Amino acid sequence: MTLETKKFDQDYVAKFAESRGEPAWFQGFRKEALELAETLPLPRPDKTKIDKWDFTNFRSHTVTSAPYETLEDLPEEVKGLVDVENQKNIFVQRNSTPAYSTLSEDLRAKGVIFTDILTASKEHGDLLQKYYMKDGVKVDEHKLTALHAALMNGGAFLFVPKNVEIAEPLQAIYVHDDEEASIVNHVLVVAEDNASVTYVENYISTTGEASGVANLVAEVIAGTNAKVTYGAVDNLSAGVTTYVNRRGVAGRDARIEWALGLMNDGDTISENVTNLIGDGSFGDTKMVVVGRGNQKQNFTTKVVHFGKHSEGYILKHGVMKDASSSIFNGIGKIEHGASKANAEQESRVLMLSEKARGDANPILLIDEDDVTAGHAASVGRVDPLQLYYLMSRGISRQEAERLVIHGFLAPVVKKLPIEGVKRQLEEVIERKVRV
Repeated sequence: MTLETKKFDQDYVAKFAESRGEPAWFQGFRKEALELAETLPLPRPDKTKIDKWDFTNFRSHTVTSAPYETLEDLPEEVKGLVDVENQKNIFVQRNSTPAYSTLSEDLRAKGVIFTDILTASKEHGDLLQKYYMKDGVKVDEHKLTALHAALMNGGAFLFVPKNVEIAEPLQAIYVHDDEEASIVNHVLVVAEDNASVTYVENYISTTGEASGVANLVAEVIAGTNAKVTYGAVDNLSAGVTTYVNRRGVAGRDARIEWALGLMNDGDTISENVTNLIGDGSFGDTKMVVVGRGNQKQNFTTKVVHFGKHSEGYILKHGVMKDASSSIFNGIGKIEHGASKANAEQESRVLMLSEKARGDANPILLIDEDDVTAGHAASVGRVDPLQLYYLMSRGISRQEAERLVIHGFLAPVVKKLPIEGVKRQLEEVIERKVRV
């Protein structure tokens, strides 16, 4: 795959950055990234060929959309994701346009920053530059990370200073309602020492006819004894080819917990990596997936242990319908020196039709002796006896399958630490299984 240089050359990127009034360091970062994108290879997700996937089909790189005056102006399907009356800390992006933002005066007074990435580059440039693609996702990892850095057109920056503990979740909603819009979002969450925060994001397509690219990167930096809970529900339409990379870096005694509902209807590559750098650090990833139609998906979840006494957990359940196929790679890596580390993972895949395919690959890579590690994985079809039992009670086959799916995913959904994410996931799962 070659980059469409006629459309996205250095002149285009320079003019785009200048039109947004970006600082010089940010413009230079884009320039260097584009040069890398021309030479770097695509990532190579295990058992999934993506060389013919079109990651540069930007029908429109940016779309200017009208803002929302109030949360009441949100589309109905989006409004259902928000506590309209009580949500005081929220950022809404419409296609590539910041459309609504509010942060309580109490959090502002404590030094909390929650704003769109462009505003952050102008008003908090030194702080953004300190963390942006430095310790988390690197620009030179492969073609898609470089392309992301060169063409980034949206996203959010959340910064929580030392010793600030935020009880209520902060929410970001990325609305995709233009058929030609592409999403190249960068989310950066930083919790300094002894800080804690819960961040929840929703990607939602409100038009089923959309096509294009979503290249999404999120970085979570948790300082000493900090805690970040990161929830996400991705629900982009079938025409959108998606690459999403969510990466966490945990310092000493820090905790990063992921609660992910990956419900896109298009072809998707997902990377979720937690680097447990500090001693006593903790990482936990809970993920649910429903695939349908002819979509192809690859999910790689990885926890890397560098610190002593670090703990890493992975729990993933996926359901494949129709002719969809998915690869679930779970990797627990314990580096030399990470003594007393504990790496545990579980992946379960349920296939609902003869054409559906699922593959669960648990991997443990251990370079230290004094550790604990374990894994479990299963791939199978719906038990016909379960269906027979339910149908013998007068339940239709479709309703019986629905009950089986909810029962299969429930062990993960119920363990999600964010009530809002749990509720939204249940609604999305219900819509998917009834189609």
